[in-house]
Amino acid sequence: MFFAQYYLECLSQASYLIADETTGRAVVVDPRRDVAEYLADAAEHGFRIEGVINTHFHADFLAGHLELAEETGAWIGYGRRAETAYPARKLADGERICLGDVTLQIMETPGHTRESISILVFEHATDDVPYGVLTGDALFIGDVGRPDLLVSSGCTADALGRMLFHSIQDTLMSLPDEVRVFPAHGAGSACGKNLSTERQSTIGAQRATNWACRQMDEDEFLSVVTTGQPVTPGYFAHDAALNRERHPTFMAGTVPPRLEAGRFLGLRRGGALVLDTRDPQEFAAAHLRGALNVPLDGRFAETAGTVVHPEQDILVVAPPGREEEVSLRLGRIGFDRILGYLAEPEAAFLAMPAEVTRASRVTASELADALRGEIPPAVLDVRNPGELAAGRIEGSLHIPLAELPRRLSSVPLNRPVVVHCAAGYRSSVAASVLRHAGWPDVSDLVGGYTSWAALEPAAAADPTGARPT
Repeated sequence: MFFAQYYLECLSQASYLIADETTGRAVVVDPRRDVAEYLADAAEHGFRIEGVINTHFHADFLAGHLELAEETGAWIGYGRRAETAYPARKLADGERICLGDVTLQIMETPGHTRESISILVFEHATDDVPYGVLTGDALFIGDVGRPDLLVSSGCTADALGRMLFHSIQDTLMSLPDEVRVFPAHGAGSACGKNLSTERQSTIGAQRATNWACRQMDEDEFLSVVTTGQPVTPGYFAHDAALNRERHPTFMAGTVPPRLEAGRFLGLRRGGALVLDTRDPQEFAAAHLRGALNVPLDGRFAETAGTVVHPEQDILVVAPPGREEEVSLRLGRIGFDRILGYLAEPEAAFLAMPAEVTRASRVTASELADALRGEIPPAVLDVRNPGELAAGRIEGSLHIPLAELPRRLSSVPLNRPVVVHCAAGYRSSVAASVLRHAGWPDVSDLVGGYTSWAALEPAAAADPTGARPT
């Protein structure tokens, strides 16, 4: 048996290539949209990819089933409850897929979504104990998939949560301890709240350490699984729907058109959004008015999908030589409407000073001084709810970044605003969202709450003398 895991750090996403080395027959599970790596590995080993299985309709990325089917002629498989706008093989509970001696067996494990399946992997067809189980988004290392993404039509989060309870307790926990667990996501994914950095485990280890795998009743499970989940990024519903549809396939190696300043500004005036993917400090030093800053070095695609509408035309300002990377990473979440990138940004900015502005950034000590001033700024905290346990700035307004585009009216418009997150990445994004929407006086906190918490108690005190909590 050939078994390979492919892990994409920026989306915390795992996919798999499984093959029988004797017959050369192979299947890919939960592929990402840029499929060259699977094709190259299959070619190197002489495998024929004859099937592509998605464990469910993914919400956090656009899967590569159409791309692989187009390249190889492979069939596309889903659980039997899945309805697609393209031909797909419906895989029933208990169904076996023989690649030779290597055999896959379908297990229905609904709960994250109605159509969710897991896949048992047998190295030999006659083995009593599977080599492993691909759990999709049902069972993670240390957690389970959330049932509240609202991407399954006709099914409530409560009903999905109860399905998930039985999928974990009755189905997956019925497997022997030695079966390896291979999930579809790891730490950082918004598909759960407490995912481990480990990329594989065993049923026995999860039975012993994963909260969701210990003995409990259905109501207790439901209470825990629906509490404290991160806010859903705005593009999730779009991608979940798009994964059901026939859509244009991804063209790997595509570089957006290079645009000179005049053409770039003309498209901006026509309604295209400027997405500046440079470092926050570079962005602060000079950027085009109204641009959104989503730095490329970070969880770029997920963050861009949080603040950019999927149907928005995009103009890119990128670090030199990384324009193709921007296109690739946006393409992985189905954001293909890139009109082009600005040629030589620094020279372009010098040539059009009236179109360029700076962004205000403040240090923790400067914020402490401002909060004791005559007109203290409003402090906007854009961290996720679970991060507030680390502490808060007294009197701050909490709006997670993923909620900000639809809650702008909650942010004061008639006073200065200082935005912070945990370390400074999301705050630069959020501050640019506010400026784009018309807020006149916005700064972001360098170093985020980490820098604030590092201040001496007296320096970090609020205007009333209370230490931030």
